[in-house]
Amino acid sequence: MPDITWEDPFCQDSGNCFRLGTDTDGNAYIAVNGQEDHYLTDTTDALRTLIRDIKAGKADHLL
Repeated sequence: MPDITWEDPFCQDSGNCFRLGTDTDGNAYIAVNGQEDHYLTDTTDALRTLIRDIKAGKADHLL
């Protein structure tokens, strides 16, 4: 498992808590809070774009 630095959880409506993380190689990670050993990984730019689109309402059905 890579050495991931996790940020504080982001929670929507007191549920659906997610955590974002990065490693020293510049990879980005997203996981359900409390299940950080099961994560998705991609580049930081790809996950940043996903989060911006969700916040912009383009994919709010995913939350």
